[in-house]
Amino acid sequence: MSDRDLMGPKRPKTMTWAGRLALVAFVVAAIGVIWVTNLFLTERYTILTRNRAEVRQALYSGNLLSELQRNSIVPILLSRDPVLVGALNSNDFAQTSQHLISYVQEIGAAGITLLDESGRVVAATDRSLLGANNRQSPYFVDALRSNDTIFKTTQLDNGAYEFTYSRRIDVNGALAGVIVVLVDLARFEKTWAGISDAVVVANSEGQIILSTEPRWRSKTETEALAVTDAPTAIERAFQITTDWSPDPAEVYLGGEALMRLESRIPFRGWRMTSFTAYSSVRERVNGFLALEIMGFAVLLSGVFYLTSRRAVSRAGLFQRESAELRLLNAALEREILERKRAEKSLEVAEQTLAQSSKLAVLGEMSAAVSHELNQPLAAMKTYLAGARLLIKRKRSEEALASFGRIDDLINRMAAITKQLKSYARKGSDQLQPIDLRDCVSSALSMMEPQLKQRSVEIIRTLPPEPVIVDGDRVRLEQVLVNLLRNAFDACKTASEPQIEILVTGGTQAAVTVRDNGSGIEDLDTLFEPFYTTKAPGDGVGLGLAISSGIVAELGGRLMARNRPVGGAAFEMVLPLSRESRHAAQ
Repeated sequence: MSDRDLMGPKRPKTMTWAGRLALVAFVVAAIGVIWVTNLFLTERYTILTRNRAEVRQALYSGNLLSELQRNSIVPILLSRDPVLVGALNSNDFAQTSQHLISYVQEIGAAGITLLDESGRVVAATDRSLLGANNRQSPYFVDALRSNDTIFKTTQLDNGAYEFTYSRRIDVNGALAGVIVVLVDLARFEKTWAGISDAVVVANSEGQIILSTEPRWRSKTETEALAVTDAPTAIERAFQITTDWSPDPAEVYLGGEALMRLESRIPFRGWRMTSFTAYSSVRERVNGFLALEIMGFAVLLSGVFYLTSRRAVSRAGLFQRESAELRLLNAALEREILERKRAEKSLEVAEQTLAQSSKLAVLGEMSAAVSHELNQPLAAMKTYLAGARLLIKRKRSEEALASFGRIDDLINRMAAITKQLKSYARKGSDQLQPIDLRDCVSSALSMMEPQLKQRSVEIIRTLPPEPVIVDGDRVRLEQVLVNLLRNAFDACKTASEPQIEILVTGGTQAAVTVRDNGSGIEDLDTLFEPFYTTKAPGDGVGLGLAISSGIVAELGGRLMARNRPVGGAAFEMVLPLSRESRHAAQ
């Protein structure tokens, strides 16, 4: 039996134990997350429910107090009403009830009643009360004993409470009657019952006078919570949830926890108490926990699905492995044979490439020599023609000067061939400090014969102090001559040809050659070898390529751009020499 067969039975056992441990860890983590989430959300939603209940209770207290204060002013105004006073004086109450009804519509009171000095109802918004005798009513008796507005709370036969404001009406210092205003506070009970679980209002003696649960009226809070003869709204709310409320609970009703909030109403020692069940808290927490448990269940199902798929795929993988290994061995043998053939082909290609590179270098050097020698030869031809003319005119001294220039050009041609060979060998001569101003003057001197053939304006801007760089004078002049030659050729189409030469120094040296010609058509391929826009015979396209290489070897860069006003500008940027940098620092 092979090692692989021996290892086969052990792997599933190891994976099984690892899977069991992972499953146990997952279940423990899920339970922990659900437990912490329950505690956190229960506390958070409990606080949120309490805050809402406090805001709601403050709103209820404010509305109740506002209703009481608004109705307390009505008896004072009606006690001075001329129509009511006149009716009491004349005992003519035919239009008095209608007058009171108009006030009820404006004030919003539950009812208004006018009593004469004997306690008989002589006018009322409820006409069914006319003629009734209320002489023994507390609000009538207390109003006769005081000159202020009297507020009374009276319990009716049905268990509800009646709230009234009463005030005596005096005419010429004598009692004429009593005005009674009925305050409708029962409508608040209906409003509270539709929003809150339970709300009660107790007087200064602790007796409940307003309640969303009618059976709690006239009882104390302790007595009301002990009533279990019929299910209340709070008890009905508990039927849809379990008791997950925080301990200790504030109040219990029927064994269920309640949230109790109490606030003082600034009126005769009244207090408002609200009871809120924790059902809304549990509903929201349970909803979130259900989503969380569902997420864990889906995740666990996905893990089981992936595990089963992995087991099935592993069985198929073991069956295919031997066949794949045989195919892999055959492929490796073919690849080894192909690699050997490729290595032999690579050796032949390297030898061919080396030979081609040598031929390309030789061709580039011959073309460069031809290009660079054209300029001195053209200048020598011009000087010879001038010397011949001077000799005919018996001006031998000036002719000798022309011959001296020709000799300089011959020496320069020799230096050019030498420098071109040096360029082909990537340069081996040592660099020397050179003033760029001198190089510009020498290049202009060499280009003088060509520049005189046409009327070209030369604008030369040189700084007063030297601009020293480390370089080769001949090669730098070669670059400047190429730039001037290109500018000279580009100005052929200009009506007033102009060439500007600008030398600047600072952190680095720069020479800019500008012309007002037709500009450059293709800036991307401008410095590539054999790229030219000249006619055949006028150039081979190596000048800028050679110039760019010379500048790069000297640690600088040669750039070209089209001018917005027309023409082109070439800029040669070189680092300053070490002496110049030290002096500047």
